[in-house]
Amino acid sequence: MEMKNILVVLTSHDALGDTGEKTGFWLEELAAPYYAFVDAGHKLTLASPAGGQPPLDPKSNETDFQTEDTHRFEADAEAKEALANTHKLADIDASQFDAIFYPGGHGPLWDLRENADSIKLIETFYSSNKPVAAVCHAPAVLLNVKDNQGNALVANKKVTGFTNGEEAAVELTDVVPVLLEDAFKSLGANYQKGDDWSSFVVEDGLLLTGQNPASSKALAELLVSKLA
Repeated sequence: MEMKNILVVLTSHDALGDTGEKTGFWLEELAAPYYAFVDAGHKLTLASPAGGQPPLDPKSNETDFQTEDTHRFEADAEAKEALANTHKLADIDASQFDAIFYPGGHGPLWDLRENADSIKLIETFYSSNKPVAAVCHAPAVLLNVKDNQGNALVANKKVTGFTNGEEAAVELTDVVPVLLEDAFKSLGANYQKGDDWSSFVVEDGLLLTGQNPASSKALAELLVSKLA
């Protein structure tokens, strides 16, 4: 398989609303795709709005949420080096990449959803016929993206993302700035979901979305097959 360049965009936001708790990216949602891409022979570049080390959601590193992939990542000096030195999003040239992937965690709801560099990158990738993939809370990055006609990119498109039920289960319904399920429906997207916490991915042309952490690997594998 021909090597492709995949841009992985992480959040720089670490405050969980005004709860005083920390958030950031969700470890499994980076680790599982990271190895799906690397093991398929692709090259990864990590970026974030602020550059440098993105904040890790501390919950995602608790024993209950660790997986084979997260253990592999934690023991992988090269991967941790790349994570500690993410590129600044503003410096990224979309033409150098074949696809873009967004891991979730609650962080993207605050920063990447409204980040002008991220929005422009997605619009450029999409109009250049390159796949755009996002998992869990990261599909929020699509909410302010427009198509060539100036309409919401997700209008009439099949998408998924963290459900209202899942948000209620983690007791953050009143903390998050936006509920993904409601936001997608209000934009006229064809929002779909599987059972809470089960792996569920949706493909609509170049748009690939996954519902929750359990969907990370399946979404990454879908992107790999799309790049082939």
